[in-house]
Amino acid sequence: MCDSQSFPLGSGQHSFVRSHHRMREVRSTPNIRQQDGLLMSTSSTGPRFTFIAQPSGSRSESWSAIPCGEDLVKVATSNAPVHKRIGALRHFWNLTGESSQAEQWDALAATASIDIAAARMLEPHLDALGILAEAGADAPPHDSTWGVYAAESPGKALTADTQADGSATLSGTKAWCSLAADLSHAIVTAFDGREPRAYAVSLSDSRVHPSDEAWPSVGLSEIPSGSVGFDHAPATAVGAPGWYLQRPSFAWGGIRVAACWFGGAMGIARKATQYHFARPYPSPLGNLVLGQIDAEIFAARSTLSHAATLINSDVIESRDEAWKLALRVRNIVYRSAQRIQLLARELAGPAALTGDRSFAKADADLTVYLSQHHGPRDEAALGEEIADCRAMG
Repeated sequence: MCDSQSFPLGSGQHSFVRSHHRMREVRSTPNIRQQDGLLMSTSSTGPRFTFIAQPSGSRSESWSAIPCGEDLVKVATSNAPVHKRIGALRHFWNLTGESSQAEQWDALAATASIDIAAARMLEPHLDALGILAEAGADAPPHDSTWGVYAAESPGKALTADTQADGSATLSGTKAWCSLAADLSHAIVTAFDGREPRAYAVSLSDSRVHPSDEAWPSVGLSEIPSGSVGFDHAPATAVGAPGWYLQRPSFAWGGIRVAACWFGGAMGIARKATQYHFARPYPSPLGNLVLGQIDAEIFAARSTLSHAATLINSDVIESRDEAWKLALRVRNIVYRSAQRIQLLARELAGPAALTGDRSFAKADADLTVYLSQHHGPRDEAALGEEIADCRAMG
């Protein structure tokens, strides 16, 4: 594969400018400027938030406090178009395709604790940037916004005709393409032979047709995830056949989503805690529930932190080891997020679900987002991985 790749950008072909600006581990408080009604970070390092990176240190944040104050609230809850919200969040956190997993998870958890849908917009964009960087591709245009469409659905197939130079055309239908009508580009998986392969494609090309079918979901209502049709749409291969699914970092994307679940659950717990302490006489039973919530947050938080440490230490080298870690983390965080959500409803009471739009929306958003986990099936998959390792000796 070539060291540098070009990707389709609308009607023409343009090379991306390579970027290798790694994030510094120590972050400073950003300078903030206003642009298009959004707060944008102008510092060379993003705002410091180390909730996952340092779960028990003196610098770690309290889960009941709003991370990064009102600046993040203004960015995450903006009513700006999707592409501007993604750009503003990326600027705020100063994230690149080469940012560490801990930095990405902290940023996503903090964002999801304010607005789950905002984190859902940002997460696949970061995933795509990481995929492109890992493949040795040129960095995409700074104002581009990306999705990652890798789900397979019965009756809907996407095929690719790939040339020796990596150029390709895509034909067929891809299911579960979130925000396809609002983004500029996507990484999609398609079959060229027996193995799926990743491709970069411009979503603004006239041969790409996002579905206009209704999206009636109450949770994540601003993240329509319909199908996209491709009519010999031009694309560029990213990595070799099978590379996308076989690389260890594919598993890190699964944990990145879990960080969003965790942040969303933490945000609901924060709101419920505010209800609890606003009562004239907080009940002992309410304090019991509060303690249960805190223990679940600590468990999920510690799990994510341990995973980040393992990844940063480079002790995980194979795809199987990476996927086993991802399954463990996702299963733990999924169950913790479910329990935190249930406990937060109990602590807040029915008034929050029926009279507080932001609480009810966060609850509905988290419910839909958690459905990306497959419950017992994913837990069974972990058991199968362990059984296979035992069988092999």
